[in-house]
Amino acid sequence: MSKDDETFRSTVAAGFQSQFDADAETADAAASKAAAFRSEVAEDLTAEELLDAVADADDYEDVAHRYDLVIGTLAAEHEDCTDSRPYRLAGFDDLAADPEIGA
Repeated sequence: MSKDDETFRSTVAAGFQSQFDADAETADAAASKAAAFRSEVAEDLTAEELLDAVADADDYEDVAHRYDLVIGTLAAEHEDCTDSRPYRLAGFDDLAADPEIGA
């Protein structure tokens, strides 16, 4: 992981804890998934942009749901990203299609 990637990840994790009162486990998980999203899909995404978007996503009280909503919205802005579930905290649930089918 590059220094820039680590700075992004640590800034997001700290922001989730300080701005949204997320516990350390949730903050670290969100930061790791956001870093993967940034690396694989949206290389120009900054930690500040992500944290601002989560703050603006007031459809949900729970920070995990807010984060998932934001990642879905950001993924929709990139036509190459057809599935945001790998980057969401909710990930793949029992009702979701198996990502290995057809691969």
